[in-house]
Amino acid sequence: MLVSLMVPCYNEQEALPYLYDALCKVTAECSQYEFELIFVNDGSKDNTLGVLKEMAAKDDRIRYISFSRNFGKEAAMYAGLAAAKGEWIGLLDADMQDPPSLLPQMFESLEKDECDIVATRRVSRKGEPPIRSWFARRFYHLINKFTDVEIVDGARDFRVMRRPVVDAILSLGERQRFSKGIFAWVGFRTKWLEYENVERVAGETKWSFWKLFRYAIEGIVSFTTAPLRIAMIVGFLTSFGAFIYLLYYFIHALIYQIWDLGGMVLMALGIIGEYLAKTYIEVKNRPLYVIAEDNKKDEETK
Repeated sequence: MLVSLMVPCYNEQEALPYLYDALCKVTAECSQYEFELIFVNDGSKDNTLGVLKEMAAKDDRIRYISFSRNFGKEAAMYAGLAAAKGEWIGLLDADMQDPPSLLPQMFESLEKDECDIVATRRVSRKGEPPIRSWFARRFYHLINKFTDVEIVDGARDFRVMRRPVVDAILSLGERQRFSKGIFAWVGFRTKWLEYENVERVAGETKWSFWKLFRYAIEGIVSFTTAPLRIAMIVGFLTSFGAFIYLLYYFIHALIYQIWDLGGMVLMALGIIGEYLAKTYIEVKNRPLYVIAEDNKKDEETK
């Protein structure tokens, strides 16, 4: 049976040799399967593409797909999943924070347990700045209060899925993707493996606090309309309170009401703007990515 292992890469020239060695150990240990190793170069500015070419030259199991520029991790994951041919498809990061040593256990669980997905979650955030960990936990608490699907705290993109799961994920055609929510939305039987946080083997994280904040906003806007309802409720309560206050202090309240309601209107317009922006992006229907180079594309067309 063919197993596809897919890795999105952005400026990972230092980490890739470590990852490749670890994957070679896993594939040797799990010799009952055939493997293809798919690496998606997301417009890296370092020598990531050069390292991938060197790896592909000595290992014909490797396929690399290189974007024309940086389109983001979500686009890279989609491209890798779309290119995967295996009956089982694994997804992991290049920085070794998703330990490849867990893969044999994940394969075994898919074989023996009645599940369609074996996913991982971190039970600790050792090594992360405390403020970042605090905001991450608050994000999971908040989004699970407002959405119909459960997004597990500490859940990683690191998982192995059966083909029907991947087909369901690829069938969701939205351009603004939040994979953690998509993984939960498509459902299927999931087994969770827990592990302690592992720090990067090399290089630096690509996720700044601002990028994580924007990603969190994307997740909330993508999977719930609760902010619109909250804006409506808060706006109603504010307007009602302002009306009562106006009855007693009309002249002074007029000035404060303009400030207060103006601020609420701006906040509501900002929230509505997030949804309109998503609609605008979806309507343009631009491709998720543009491939500049694919070492095995010609083989597929033969």
